[in-house]
Amino acid sequence: MNEIFDGVRALCVAAREAAPSVALADHATRNRALCAMADALERASAAILDANARDLENAAANGVPAVMHDRLRLTDARIADIAAAMRALVQLPDPTDRREVWQRPSGITITRQQVPLGVVAIIYEARPNVTADAAALCIKSGNAVILRGGKEAIETNRAIVGVMQGALAACGIDPRVIGLVTATARESATALMQMRGLVDALIPRGGKGLIQNCVENAKVPVIETGAGNCHVYVDAAADLEKALAVTVNAKCQRPSVCNAAETLLVHRAVAADFLPRLYDATREWELEFRGCPATCAILPEAIPATEDDYATEYNDYILTVKVVDGVDEAIAHINRYGTRHSEAILTEDAAAATAFQARVDAAAVYHNASTRFTDGGEFGFGAEIGISTQKLHARGPMGLDALTTVKYLVTGDGTVRK
Repeated sequence: MNEIFDGVRALCVAAREAAPSVALADHATRNRALCAMADALERASAAILDANARDLENAAANGVPAVMHDRLRLTDARIADIAAAMRALVQLPDPTDRREVWQRPSGITITRQQVPLGVVAIIYEARPNVTADAAALCIKSGNAVILRGGKEAIETNRAIVGVMQGALAACGIDPRVIGLVTATARESATALMQMRGLVDALIPRGGKGLIQNCVENAKVPVIETGAGNCHVYVDAAADLEKALAVTVNAKCQRPSVCNAAETLLVHRAVAADFLPRLYDATREWELEFRGCPATCAILPEAIPATEDDYATEYNDYILTVKVVDGVDEAIAHINRYGTRHSEAILTEDAAAATAFQARVDAAAVYHNASTRFTDGGEFGFGAEIGISTQKLHARGPMGLDALTTVKYLVTGDGTVRK
């Protein structure tokens, strides 16, 4: 344990020492670094995919569920998408180039300046795209970053970080501003949580267990993110064709991600019409339905749902279904079981939509759109560092602004307080 702790601490010390090289770099230099990182990743695509193939092989041998392989897998197209996201960040304004200035009767002038957080730590699971996205966002916003990914992606993460560090060095930025924890034992994550004074903010990205572990045990500030028990409510006034398309997209397009729907709530007035159509539309994915008694009466193929099912983030082709009597019951169910991530109402009734959006407690509340849009890129933020489900500092998809804080610059002329 001491060896792991000392290794993580050394990485954090190096990042702290290197942080000024990116924090004080001008916007043009940081943008050049992003372009260089994107170009280098595309040039190294073959080597990265070789590393990824080793991770996928190990994942299969170690019994990682097949649906989770989608999070782990990279392709030429996905690497191109990662590079494109980095280049998209170049087009966004500098988040540290914002200031307000005002004067006080005392004679002092106050400037509130947006500045980087400093050293940001990310603990995440088997998603190597996060390695590149998080690093790019931190570089753009002037932060150093310590990355601790899941053991399932360690070979891919090594390859990606090595490429990005080389690109930074070529642009005159200390490559130690991107650090990778290579120890894959759980103790390395615990050690990173203890780096008070070296890490300014910790962002966990993953399942409920990981996030809860960080919130309960970290000694550094934590931004709670990720867990997504998301709901879609089909109202009595829904256009069922729209509702079918949105529900299928929210559940089946990519079920392993946190903004995928886990529970469908459907109004009793349309359940007998809608649920068989949904069952037929999802047969190619062999979607498993777990439902309330009313659902099972309509869909004989459904499995009776338990109380735990309504509170579960499956990340799989499983959908819990409950028939409800109206928008009030739907809202009550969501506020009881949801994780304050993303919730949707499908209806042509404007009053019902307004009530739903006002009363549902979540970071993103949708009307006639898929929960799958809760994403930094889809919100116009470039890539994202995570999706915050808390209410302090940042909420929802966290882009560049969420990686900054403020500094007050106060100027006087021998001014003293009276």
